[in-house]
Amino acid sequence: GGNNNNNNTPDINQRQRRRSLPGINMSPTKCNECKLVVLGRPGVGKSATVVRFLTNRFIWEYDPTLEFTYKHQAIIDDDVVTMEILDTAGQDVESIQTEGNLRWGEGFLVMYSVTDRESFNEVINYKNYLDEVKKARNVTMVIVANKCDLDHCREVSTEEGERLAQDLACAFFESSASRGDQNINDAFHELYREVTRRRRVAESSRQTRRRSSIQSMKQVLNKTLTKINSRQ
Repeated sequence: GGNNNNNNTPDINQRQRRRSLPGINMSPTKCNECKLVVLGRPGVGKSATVVRFLTNRFIWEYDPTLEFTYKHQAIIDDDVVTMEILDTAGQDVESIQTEGNLRWGEGFLVMYSVTDRESFNEVINYKNYLDEVKKARNVTMVIVANKCDLDHCREVSTEEGERLAQDLACAFFESSASRGDQNINDAFHELYREVTRRRRVAESSRQTRRRSSIQSMKQVLNKTLTKINSRQ
């Protein structure tokens, strides 16, 4: 959340807890909805990135203590998609008070700033925390390295970011919320795709388990009937 003096951009102080931004007025199906959470240390540009994605505008100042959930509609791979995006207040992992938010979220956009090595080092801590809270084998996440326009202040190379994403088996994007680039859209869209892929895999394994348990029951019944018949 935050302040700004530009009349062309939304005053974040006036936003409600949940706010619908202009999108596509069509009703998506339940399976085209997803809940995304944006995480990262204070100052990495979480709110600026979310607002850039939602409105294609850049706002300089934010109140880092405020947390907002936005509802946004987009077309992804010819589907109408409704995203709920939680922009978390600026907290590092040690002080994070959002276990409920992490349980709520299906996909996580974990951010660092290329000008702040500590924020980069914190990414692995977020991943470990997510694993702990979600108790999933693979948490659905993407890594976004913001402020790549500030090359003269860079502390983390692109290669380091790519290596980390490879180690954590997730997608990686470098972006600049202030300049605005396609990578911001791509990061949110890829996260949505990954959420839906995981859903399909989970549903498929549920159906397989259901089929195998029905099969087992049939086998038990058949054996029981065979025993009964053989006694007669």
